[in-house]
Amino acid sequence: MNTNPITSETLSSSVIAVPPLARNEDLSLNRDENQKLIRHLESGGVTTLLYGGNAILYHVAISEYAELLTLISAAAADRTLVIPSVGPAYGTMIDQAKILRDFRFPTAMILPQREVCTSAGVATAVRRFVEAAGIPAVLYIKHDGFIEVPAVKQLMDDGLLSWIKYATVRDNPADDEYLRSLVDTVGPSRIVSGIGEQPALVHLRDFGVAGFTSGCVVVAPRLSMDTLRAIRARDYETAERLQATFRPLEDLRNSINPIRVLHTAVTLSGIANMGPVLPLLSDLDPAGHSVIRSAATKLLEVERSANAA
Repeated sequence: MNTNPITSETLSSSVIAVPPLARNEDLSLNRDENQKLIRHLESGGVTTLLYGGNAILYHVAISEYAELLTLISAAAADRTLVIPSVGPAYGTMIDQAKILRDFRFPTAMILPQREVCTSAGVATAVRRFVEAAGIPAVLYIKHDGFIEVPAVKQLMDDGLLSWIKYATVRDNPADDEYLRSLVDTVGPSRIVSGIGEQPALVHLRDFGVAGFTSGCVVVAPRLSMDTLRAIRARDYETAERLQATFRPLEDLRNSINPIRVLHTAVTLSGIANMGPVLPLLSDLDPAGHSVIRSAATKLLEVERSANAA
């Protein structure tokens, strides 16, 4: 596992994969299947893994957290950066911060809370987490009103943030006053588009952010990396064509459930067996598997064709 400090070059050099987490039928962690998925990502050139929402770290037990950190850090190759998540509850993140001190992760992402929080309270939680963990945090902005831009700037100026995952969904990603204010205030080099391939082109081209995260990269890492490279090269026609290959699976994620569909897609495509979904979520009805299998296998076929070319 890569333990070097994170720079803007780190954020722009690889798509930041947000993989699901494989479990056995008894919900214990499955080391072999998680490693299988990681190797698939690394084979496509991905060097940054972020374990967060798709891994359902919202609901992970504190008693399991050290085992989880051991697994994901040991399974990754030496050049692969691995970022775990904490929270979203304040008490949970502080307990997890103490466990993180026994590991060498250069940062951890704080999962977003939606209802029981204020901007000032979020800023305070970030400060106290960083103090407890001894590493800077990844700030995950997913909803309007979560944290005000001046508060983000203060956290960044005080050296408490490694980077920012920006994932507030807009009908038109080009029309985003908050993101524009965030970029103008803290600069784009530590901000990452956090909603997959579809808005990535707009966010990188029009707002200048450093990179993007992806869930569907776990099916097609080479294609996702090619998308990032095309955007960086300002070959937007190629980037748009590559984006289109992800759309069928992304549309299913958006229409059904992003986490559950991705979890199921990895298994149905044959990449790795993700096992059951962790409660409070639940497994998808098998009656809906055929359409997910079709979208995932078609995307994987395009990936394999690209690798063979």
